[in-house]
Amino acid sequence: MSPSRPEAGPVVVLVVEDEPAIATAVAHRMTAEGWRVEIASDGPSGVAAASRLDPDVVVLDVMLPGLDGLEVCRRIQRDRPVPVIMLTARDDETDMLVGLGVGADDYMTKPFSMRELVARTKALLRRVERATQLAEQAPALPALEVGDVVIDRAQRRVSRSGEVVHLTPTEFDLLVTLAQTPRTVLTRERLLAEVWDWVDASGTRTVDSHVKALRRKLGPDLIRTVHGVGYAFEPAGA
Repeated sequence: MSPSRPEAGPVVVLVVEDEPAIATAVAHRMTAEGWRVEIASDGPSGVAAASRLDPDVVVLDVMLPGLDGLEVCRRIQRDRPVPVIMLTARDDETDMLVGLGVGADDYMTKPFSMRELVARTKALLRRVERATQLAEQAPALPALEVGDVVIDRAQRRVSRSGEVVHLTPTEFDLLVTLAQTPRTVLTRERLLAEVWDWVDASGTRTVDSHVKALRRKLGPDLIRTVHGVGYAFEPAGA
């Protein structure tokens, strides 16, 4: 899947947003990119539309009538992994971590730039295409074993001390990127480029939030913060 996908038709975007002005503006801007856009105005219709459309990306508001955005994200991710950008009116890191924990790939706070939303959507689509290509190569890739952490790239599974740890696709990609060069400090900008395929540094907070999510699942001792620079993977016993 790519932002153009000429052989498979236009990219399909589902916008789940109950504020008509925002939903219309997002749909108009994304339609201008040549994408097919559908709007759902509440949680239940968003879940139903995701099932019917099989969208390439979902732009999802957190505060929705019927079902909130977090529950919508949980339900649509149960069917198949789909890139989700969550929108919120609150600049709250707790909200961000919860959103990432239910499978969202990115998080934007209102008001936001339509140009940035489109740029992040394109980056997500490129990353999904790249992940698909890597998955085709993955069976030939050996598992990464660093300390007590085992990363099975073929099955996209992670365990620590024999215990399976469930990661979102983005968390998995971030962990692989860090674990491939243990004890090497990777800048936020490099992680943005390699994991999210972003060409600028506007999303460094997204990196920080995903690292926090990884620490909650794998333990606080695996990833070291180098303040003002980035992160290093430092497993015990490696």
